[in-house]
Order: sequence, then C-alpha cells, then structure tokens
Amino acid sequence: MAGVAAAIAALGLAELVAALLAPTASPVLAVGALIIDLVPAWVKDLVIGFFGTADKLVLIISIGLVVLVLAALAGILEYRRAPWGRVLVVAASALALFAAFTRSGSAAFDALPSLVAAGVGTIVLTVLVRRLSNRPAGEGAMDRRGFLAFTGASAGVGILALIGGQLLLAGTRTADAARALFTLPPASVPGAPIAAGASLDVAGITPIVTANRDFYRIDTALQVPRIDPSTWRLRITGMVENEVEISFAELLALPLEESTTTLACVSNYVGGDLIGNAVWLGYPIRKLLERAKPTGDADMVLSTSSDGFTAGTPLEALTDERNAILAVGMNGVPLPLEHGYPVRMVVPGLYGYVSATKWVVELKLTRFDQEQGYWTPRGWSALGPVKLSSRIDVPRSGVPAGPVVVAGVAWSQHVGVSAVQVQIDDGDWNDATLADAISIDTWRQWMYTWPATPGSHTVRVRATDAEGRVQTSATRDVAPDGATGLHQISVTVT
Repeated sequence: MAGVAAAIAALGLAELVAALLAPTASPVLAVGALIIDLVPAWVKDLVIGFFGTADKLVLIISIGLVVLVLAALAGILEYRRAPWGRVLVVAASALALFAAFTRSGSAAFDALPSLVAAGVGTIVLTVLVRRLSNRPAGEGAMDRRGFLAFTGASAGVGILALIGGQLLLAGTRTADAARALFTLPPASVPGAPIAAGASLDVAGITPIVTANRDFYRIDTALQVPRIDPSTWRLRITGMVENEVEISFAELLALPLEESTTTLACVSNYVGGDLIGNAVWLGYPIRKLLERAKPTGDADMVLSTSSDGFTAGTPLEALTDERNAILAVGMNGVPLPLEHGYPVRMVVPGLYGYVSATKWVVELKLTRFDQEQGYWTPRGWSALGPVKLSSRIDVPRSGVPAGPVVVAGVAWSQHVGVSAVQVQIDDGDWNDATLADAISIDTWRQWMYTWPATPGSHTVRVRATDAEGRVQTSATRDVAPDGATGLHQISVTVT
C-alpha cells in the first residue's frame, strides 16, 4: 500500500507539472512512445490484430498495471531492504526521463515531470515506510489508522493532481475550438463526383465514403499533437536546388484540389477494417516539389511528423500523375486532430507507413540508400504499394435458405478493380455485380445473389484489377509489405 500510494502521488504530481510546463513529457506517455519505438514488428501486428485501433488505450492501461506492480514491489523492498525501494523508484523515473529526452523536439523543461516523479515518489515512500517501521517499543501492531490516513492522503493528493493536470490540458485545448471555427476554402479543382451508382443498396455493406469518426487510426502518437496553425510551417529540404518553406495561410491561399482516395494500413489483415475512403481537400505535393527542384540523384522523400515519425516515399509517387496531396480537409471539414490537423499527406496507391504522414512538418529529398523511414529498420519493406484485395461485409450470421446477398468492397489503389468473383464452398467462381467506380484510387462495392441451400457453407471472394491480375490465394502475413490471401466466411443456412 505504501508503494502504490507513493506511485500515485508521484505520477499525479508529475502529470500536473507536465500539463503546466511540458505536455509532451508526461512520464506515462513518454514511456509508451518509447515502447512503440522499440517493440518488434511482430508484437505490433499481434496487438493491432487483437485490439485494432484500441491499441494505444491497451498500451496505456498495460503501463499503468506494470507501474502498480513495480510500486508494490518498491514498497516491500523499502520496508525489508531499504533503500532498494527508493532505488527502484529512481530507476523507473530515470527511464521516463530517458524516454522524454529521446522524443523529437525535446527541451530542458521535459526533464521536470520525471524529476518530480522521482522526488515525490522517494519522499512519500520513505515517510510511509518509516511510519510502518517506527512503532513504539513493545507494541506488536502498527498504528493502522494513522498509516491508512497517511496513505490515503498521499494517494488522494496524487489523484487530485492528476485530475488538475487533465483539466489544465482541457484548458489548453481551446485551440480545438479555433479549428471548429475554421472554414475550409472551396476547391479550385473539384474532385470527380460520386455518382449514385457508386453505392449499392445493400444493408450492412461498407459505405462508399467512410465517416471521419469511423476512419481507422494507426500511428505512433500516444498523445495527439495539437498544432497551432498560425505557427505551422512545412519545409522542403535536402537534395533540392531551392529550399522551400510554406505557412498554413500560404498553403490555404493556393488553388486546392479535391479528390476521393482510399487509404489502407499495412497492418490490415485479409478481411480487416484498417482501410477507409474519404474525400480529401489539399494541394498537390508535386507542385511544391517543382518549386524546390529536386536534384537528379534524389529518389525518396522523407516526410517528418511533428511527433518525430518519418515515412520514406518514392519520389516518383509524389511527382507522377496521381493526386498526392498535402491535405487540409477530410469529408468537407478541416482535418480531425487525430487524422493530422492541420496538414497531412495523402498518397494514392501506397500503404500509410510509407506515405500518409500526419501532422507533417518537413519533406526531405534524399535517397533510399542513405536514409530510412520509421518502420523500415523495424523489419518492414522500404516500398509499400497497396496489394489487390477484397472483403466480404455481408452476410454476418446465419441466414434462411433462398436468395442471399453476399456483398462487400474490393480495392487496388491507383490501378483499379475490374471484376469481383464469389465462390461457394469449393465450387465455381461466380461473377459479382460491381458498383460504379469513382476512380482508380478508390475501392468499389460489389454484390452477388447466392441461391443458398441449408447447411454450413464457406464463402470466398477474389478480385481482378484493371490490368488483369487476379487476387492471389497464397496466404502471407502483413509483414513485411502487406497481407495476401482470400477472405472467406462461414455461413449457416437454415
């Protein structure tokens, strides 16, 4: 109890100091970010596979549980083998300090939350353990009421400090209100209209445009960056003839273009939901690169997020005819904070880990043989073209015999889908009906009416792209460059 109370007091006051002076140096968030940086790729895949977009919440809860266990151990050690409990507290605080200082853009103030945690933790632990140890001679029991009072007071101070820190952070989020008042400028180049025929009238099928609240989120930021757009700058550096710097106001003043693009995460398993389609508003990256004039030997653009994440994108993908943009809008509103506000990259045809940098602040022209993006040294391929794939959305449970609609989506970004087929058990492949295509950069809905007979059945789907390639049935894991295989479901017909 002494150890746990000391940990609560230490972390609560550390979070309060972080909220006041160094929001990015919260000990829990700093250690969580360090874990994300160090964790092997297979662990990341396992966590995302189990928990999906709740992976960050699971990580924070796990850190909290580990802290409680270590705190209890520190209390026992301090009582039986002093000063080893205090040594453990200082060691844990030192880890948080190291994590805070290794984050991108760290400053001197970032040391304060961890130092406060070390100081408060050791003092409270010492006081509580001494109260346990210094019983009057001849008394066989401690003053339980006094000990519990001190322990409860210590934990209570920590909890109140934690609440105060969160309230202070809420106060700093008045910048969020400014985003809510921001009105997107109209598109100078409207995107291709989404025809009525692009959506099939099938209950339960994935909507052709993914609502912002439902759009998947996979990134390395435990704490969503909150960037004041008035201070945001994008720099284009590296192998260029002219370095370029542009402000948010200057970006908005350019002729913005609208486009509908499907984005996918490389961690998306066959049949998974780490994929979404949105209408984006932004400025073509190729036009800014034209200002910078990349040198002839550059073949990669290393984009950097405000939180230090990097992605290595083939230069060709940012300069060819595809509509790779610096996006400022998503589905008719300013980018949501968690999706990159104020500016992010959207690049058709590539998995997000090599292209879709959120909160982007720098584009560095370089070479693949000289630099690597964040995930490449962690076992992922340097190139990440999205693989041809398809998914069954309905039916999702038992169905009655008779005509049953099987439907879903298929995608092959920047190539396009030309056909989808459905197989029942191990029978023939049957052509499905395709909805109208918006563009080669978006997914397509499909449907097939199956004359279902009673029994248990396996339903599979495969797609063919616009270049005639048929989706492979060979099963591969998501690492190192995206999963392959055919999505199948089991359906009981009564």
